[in-house]
Amino acid sequence: MPIEIEYKFLVHTSLWLASKDRENATVYTIEQGYISTNPEAVVRVRLKNQNAYITIKGKAKGAVRPEFEYGIPYSEAQELLSLCKKRIRKKRFVFSFEGRQWEVDEFEGENQPLILAEIEVPSLETSFQTPSWIGEDVTSDHRYSNSSLSQEPYQQWNSYPS
Repeated sequence: MPIEIEYKFLVHTSLWLASKDRENATVYTIEQGYISTNPEAVVRVRLKNQNAYITIKGKAKGAVRPEFEYGIPYSEAQELLSLCKKRIRKKRFVFSFEGRQWEVDEFEGENQPLILAEIEVPSLETSFQTPSWIGEDVTSDHRYSNSSLSQEPYQQWNSYPS
């Protein structure tokens, strides 16, 4: 079974915005919606630049969860996305740091000014270095999952910028 082992962190905004990592990253525009936000089986449809995906994620146990992702025709993803009441929009910055791929999401709309960093690793035993702009580990805080942010946006529950 395919699994995802992912750690999620808050970002020190001013340090990130001034960083070389941001400046040298590949940038993607992402819009995604949720067909199901049930923690037992989250079903997401995503437009990422000119590509489209449907993803099914099982229940998380810490940083580990089953994940199945499939490319689908862009036009079908647009139609599926139209069925989703709540959507998330963000810019994703992808780059390498100390030999590992990092992704930083700058959220838009009701989730602004939230910025989260993620790193996927091959096993729980894998060690990694964190960039200087990394803040608190929020891997186990469900409020920061994209499915939760689609239902309860950051601006609704956090009155202070990160």
